[in-house]
Amino acid sequence: MTLALITGGAGFIGSHLSQKLLSEGWRVRVLDNLDPFYDPALKHRNLETLRQLGGDRFEFLEGDLLDGDACKRAVQDVDCVVHLAALAGVRPSLQDPVRYMDVNVKGTQILLQQITDKNVRFVFGSSSSVYGGNKNVPFSETQAVDRPVSPYAASKKAGEVLCYTWHHLHGNPMTCLRFFTVYGPRQRPEMAIHKFARAITDGTKIPFFGDGSSRRDYTYVEDIATGVRAAMDRDDGYAIINLGGAATTSLSELVQHMEAALGRPALLDKQPDQPGDVPITFADVSLAEKELGYRAATPLAEGVKKFCRWYVEEKSARRLP
Repeated sequence: MTLALITGGAGFIGSHLSQKLLSEGWRVRVLDNLDPFYDPALKHRNLETLRQLGGDRFEFLEGDLLDGDACKRAVQDVDCVVHLAALAGVRPSLQDPVRYMDVNVKGTQILLQQITDKNVRFVFGSSSSVYGGNKNVPFSETQAVDRPVSPYAASKKAGEVLCYTWHHLHGNPMTCLRFFTVYGPRQRPEMAIHKFARAITDGTKIPFFGDGSSRRDYTYVEDIATGVRAAMDRDDGYAIINLGGAATTSLSELVQHMEAALGRPALLDKQPDQPGDVPITFADVSLAEKELGYRAATPLAEGVKKFCRWYVEEKSARRLP
């Protein structure tokens, strides 16, 4: 029975991936420090879901990427590491860039340092943020990404480089996946779709940056988990691969989708563009299709409805603020 280590597995994407693996019969070990960036109670609920599903095939280790001993215990006897643990978010990284580099860059190196078996496959959760203000769309993995516009983006590009160096020196199969604006049930509370749902249902104003024309490539979390699962089977070489929805939606259009799903109008608090934000993200997923058989299956309108249904149920049960 294969054993996967999911760092950050108590979080949004990590818990969905862990659930998918357990349903397939994998053994899953989660390393997570339950960082209070958002309410740890939400992560504990994710972990309980995984315990109930996996039984003795699920193991949780509470530990930090910056703790070499914790990372050493976590990688013991694993067949594959999926490294999703990180400090997330563009805007918070502007306020504390040193900590972002410490956790996302140094922490990735500490984790890699504990891997002694060259057959262990390694999947790194990168971000579309590395493309910066690139206006050549859709974004292709062959484009230059040496001008990130936020510390978060810089830390993710640095992680990709560290993965290549480790592969070059030690031979481990390495796959870096650039995620494009992931959303869905269990989404982090500070992310746009979650914030918008809270504001619309509470009747408060949505922070609405710019004129609403900025566009994002939104990707439903189950589609992302499917792509990550396929990447876990790559057993040779080093690759960078986009995982996105291969479509763009404006901020104004997103708000309209959420109004329709929640049956209530949105109140907008219009604000200037934010530093570190980019005008568009748009994934070229042709390499993902070729290498992983990946194609996003969830249109935005359908995914937003699923998220809003989850949000209303959780809020009604007082499991969300």
